Amino acid sequence: MESHFKHHVFFCCNQREAHDTSCNNHGASALQTYAKEQVRALGLDGARQIRINKAGCLGRCDDGPVLVVYPDGIWYTYVDREDIDEIIREHLQHGRVVERLRI
Repeated sequence: MESHFKHHVFFCCNQREAHDTSCNNHGASALQTYAKEQVRALGLDGARQIRINKAGCLGRCDDGPVLVVYPDGIWYTYVDREDIDEIIREHLQHGRVVERLRI
């Protein structure tokens, strides 16, 4: 059976106490929103294309912020919009893993 989405991207947006490591302390929610807007602007959202979602804790906040791309099972960390743009361009559009961001 074919997947409903070519790529399903989950951003950990977990928020812990201020003194504990969590992805949202590194701007995960804002960058998830940015990724969703970029995918939409490129016309890549919707069925059989790309879906960008928020997730609760994905269990890797110490590596964070993190996102995971399914069905590939590729995990990334990122710092800013440029990193998100690179993941969208290289992995989601062209199928090339961004090794420098891979965890």
